[in-house]
Amino acid sequence: MIDRGDKVLVAVSGGKDSLGLWDLLLELGYEAHGLYLGLGIGDYSDQSREHASAYASRRGAPLRVLDIPGEYGFGIPGGAAAARRVPCSACGLSKRHLFNRAALEGGYTVVATGHNLDDEAAVLLGNVLRWSTEYLGRQLPVLPAASGFVRKVKPLIRLGEREMAAYCVLRGIDYIVEECPMAAGNRHLGYKEALNAVEERSPGSKAAFYLGFLERAAHRFSPDATAEQERLSPCTSCGAPTTGRVCAFCRLVERATAAPARRPDAGAVPVSAPRVRGEPRPQRQREGGR
Repeated sequence: MIDRGDKVLVAVSGGKDSLGLWDLLLELGYEAHGLYLGLGIGDYSDQSREHASAYASRRGAPLRVLDIPGEYGFGIPGGAAAARRVPCSACGLSKRHLFNRAALEGGYTVVATGHNLDDEAAVLLGNVLRWSTEYLGRQLPVLPAASGFVRKVKPLIRLGEREMAAYCVLRGIDYIVEECPMAAGNRHLGYKEALNAVEERSPGSKAAFYLGFLERAAHRFSPDATAEQERLSPCTSCGAPTTGRVCAFCRLVERATAAPARRPDAGAVPVSAPRVRGEPRPQRQREGGR
């Protein structure tokens, strides 16, 4: 996944997985810098940033903060509404695009994310239920560097959420416990709950499901992912690889900032938005096939 001498950019959210991953990489002696994306999700984003900044300060590790509302003029809630996207979809799209861009601009060779076993098993279940073959072909712990993309790795795929929470407690890492308020009703949470029920009755099922897929089935879907990669061309707006003329992130920015009914507080979270626990992640990876 990572070689000595690699310059690693860690996608930091302020949660247990990303901070635990950053800590592990630093302890192992890697040159690992953090990047936090401010998503404009009210108090939740503020608190997440505080946890990420506190850890970086404690370790003396470089942390870059990129505020999407400040840089692009919209928050994820308002942007998702304007673009008629599910909030988690707009969030995942923005993260993938901006982390890759930051890595390219900063001379990083690897982007590391904190996806754990629970995350990957839930994504796999969702993609299998729909037989999304192009996504199944890309659901790998390592996506090699390609034209316009740096290498992307997921070092925590064998570790569950509880293990990462225990690691952070033992290491004294303070992380945000509350779940993102925009995740309420996310299908990903439902898949996690279903897998948790199976795991309770048959321990080891999550690992057998996901790791078995990697060993026995992932290669069967590679042609579908490769076919999409071959259709990539530079976005006419930002230059990022995309299957269309303009990439999905640039379209999101255009729609979010051009919405006629958009208010100054369009990026704020409704006060009534419920908060739930778990660690949802976007199920699909659409931007440029990565």
